Amino acid sequence: MSLYILPFGIGPWQIVLVAFAILLLWGGKKIPELMKGLGGGIKEFKKASREDEDSQKEIEKE
Repeated sequence: MSLYILPFGIGPWQIVLVAFAILLLWGGKKIPELMKGLGGGIKEFKKASREDEDSQKEIEKE
């Protein structure tokens, strides 16, 4: 039984290997900063998406 969890046949060991490579490249101190930036970007994207949906609903009401 295979334990593939993502498309293209990427399994748990490949994810561990990629995480280890990222840790080696950027180090343990830089990763929280990268994740904070990624989270902020996702938050801004969601906010813009909600604002766009709200403006679409206002246009449809008129």
